[in-house]
Order: sequence, then structure tokens, then C-alpha cells
Amino acid sequence: MLTIGQLADYAGVTTKAIRHYHERGLLAEPGRDSSGYRRYSAAHAITLVKIRTLAHAGVPLARVRGLLDAGPEALAAAIAEIDHDLEDRITQLTRSREQLAQLHGGDRLFVSPQVADYLDDLRELGVSERAVEVERDGWILMQTASPEDALVWITEKRELMSHPEFRALYLDHDAAYDWSPDDPRLPGLADRTREWFARHPSRAETRPVHNPEIARLAAQSQPGASSPAYDRLARLMAR
Repeated sequence: MLTIGQLADYAGVTTKAIRHYHERGLLAEPGRDSSGYRRYSAAHAITLVKIRTLAHAGVPLARVRGLLDAGPEALAAAIAEIDHDLEDRITQLTRSREQLAQLHGGDRLFVSPQVADYLDDLRELGVSERAVEVERDGWILMQTASPEDALVWITEKRELMSHPEFRALYLDHDAAYDWSPDDPRLPGLADRTREWFARHPSRAETRPVHNPEIARLAAQSQPGASSPAYDRLARLMAR
């Protein structure tokens, strides 16, 4: 007969684990001897080794009890099912690790590679981080709501950024965020912007949008109504 400590040493587990198996109903709890100690038999040791083996193999404790006395066929079927569940968990954990690794890439965790490249181009151009973050948030909304529309729009946006005149306009709009609404440069910027888009009509804006509500929400997240200067610039461009 074995004490709980001897049984733990034999099976390679802790006494705490044995008590936990008692609480879970996996291992029968023997009575106490005249000295008040619990004495474990060979049958307890065999059951404990089975529990330890199944638990170390990844079998959830909730499933262990039903497998302790299972026949070969039932055991094989249950193990196959558990193995399949473990494969799914491994796949999910691998995906999570890949996403964590992508965190080092910043924006690339949240947006498509095309959009991430575009945001990197903005930073290289000298666009403020505020404007880059606003753009990113708008693309997150659009890509989630309508990946097809987002792909069309980012393709056109990158084409626009290839024009030196448009890049200059973009930088001026970025700078105008902090201008006073009475800044004398605003009317000229509005005129230049209107003239540019009159000569370069947007193909994406005339394309039907799959999710207009999200499109409007994304548009609101772009530079527009978030500063007094932008409010006045929008009014000037609407004339």
C-alpha cells in the first residue's frame, strides 16, 4: 500500500494533482487507515498512470473519465476525435502567432498589402502621421465592409499619387488641417483642387458602392470636417 506522496512519486505527478483528480471524480479516494492516512493500492496506481498518460497526451480532463475503461475501438475513435480537435487548435494558435508577428509590421496587420504600401508611400512623402492614421482607419472600414470597392479605390488612389501635382495638393491639404479658417491660402487651394478633379474625374466615385452606409462612414473618417480650416475648405470647394 502506498501513501499519497509515494503514489505521486511513482506516477510522476504531484500530490496536488492527485487531489485534483479526486475532486474531478477521476481517481477513487481510498479510506484512511488506523493512523488516519489514506493508503493507495496497485489499482489506484494503474488508474493514475492512465490519467497521467491521457492528460499529457492532451486529452481534456472532462474526457478522461469516459476513456479510462473504454474498449480498444471506442478508445481509438475518441483519440482520433481529440487529435482532430488538437489539430484545429494548433492551426488557430499558428494563425494567432502569425498575426502577432505581423504586429511588428504595424499597419499590415489591419489592412491589405496594397493599402499598407500606400500608407508607407505617404510617410515617405512627408505626410503627417495624423493624416496617415486617418487614412488607415478609413481603409479598415472600407475593406471590412466592401473589399471589392476598397480594391478599386486603392488602385486609383495609388495612380493619383503618381502625379506630382496631386502629391503637392495632398501635402497642402495635410498642412491646411492646422491653418486658421481665415487663412488666405484656402481659396487658392480650393480652386486648385477643383481644377485638378475637373481634369481628372474619379472612376471610383462613379462606380456603384456595395455598402453606401459604410462608404459614408469611411468618408467621414477621412480629412474633411475635423478642423475649422477643413470645414471652410469644403465650403469653398462646393461653390
